[in-house]
Amino acid sequence: MSAPRRAQAIYAATLDQLAEHGYEGMTIEGIAVAAGVNKTTIYRWWPGKDALLGAAVREGRATEFPDTDTGTLRGDLIAALAGIARILETEIGRQLVAGTVMRGNPEITAVAREFLADRLRREQVILDRAHDRGELREHIAAHQFFYPAIGALWVKVLALGEPATTEYLHRLVEDLLTGITGDEEVRPSRLRQS
Repeated sequence: MSAPRRAQAIYAATLDQLAEHGYEGMTIEGIAVAAGVNKTTIYRWWPGKDALLGAAVREGRATEFPDTDTGTLRGDLIAALAGIARILETEIGRQLVAGTVMRGNPEITAVAREFLADRLRREQVILDRAHDRGELREHIAAHQFFYPAIGALWVKVLALGEPATTEYLHRLVEDLLTGITGDEEVRPSRLRQS
């Protein structure tokens, strides 16, 4: 999908407004002022703030992280979870989760679902590469790994208010891989607070 020339400025302003004012307080007018564009420019490309927020979450630089090919399943998964943790640790991530889980906001829930579906499509590549390298015995759907992984990160970062340290991410990946690989040689470590 094409986007206006100042799309990244509009996306950044949208996410900034979400972080500062929450979903209910963010407006197209406020976003337009912050982005330095006319609100008609925004309405020309997006019918309302739900569509704009969805695009900003999917396409904005604040919520992107690179597809890192480390050459190993473990390395790729740790890199992907580090990117997710980084987003959850921001006010933008907290607002998205709060609107989805805590307040049950249907508009934000739709945006978060769309974002998660997009992320799972992107993360499927990691598991497909691992299968092609022989690291997985069978094809694994991305949700089989990432649903429990993201759930663990939500609890760690949002519910407990603790950082997702590198050590924690390594342990989380090892524990979850034991389940999806069926590899008896992987010795699961207990998840400890770090």
